[in-house]
Amino acid sequence: MIDQETLLTALRTVKDPELNVNVIDLGLVYSIQTHDDQVDVEMTLTTPACPAGPEMLRNAVTALEAVPGVSKANVRLVMSPPWSPEKMTDAARDELGFF
Repeated sequence: MIDQETLLTALRTVKDPELNVNVIDLGLVYSIQTHDDQVDVEMTLTTPACPAGPEMLRNAVTALEAVPGVSKANVRLVMSPPWSPEKMTDAARDELGFF
């Protein structure tokens, strides 16, 4: 079985290029499930029309498929529930100036 912490570490390398904060700390990843050697991720964007969305999804797939033991990563974009700044970690809020 693939370790969840290893998957989280891989996804922390994926940044929103406009905010320069990773998708985990931004609270964009809603779920991570593993099935044998495949990973299914549901994630969202800070806004539905985020121009960096396709790039972030591709980067998430690439990061996950680089994890030993992962043969395929399926990253699905969801818009419900909508993202809000409350989903960010304290560190991300501090970095972006959200109080």
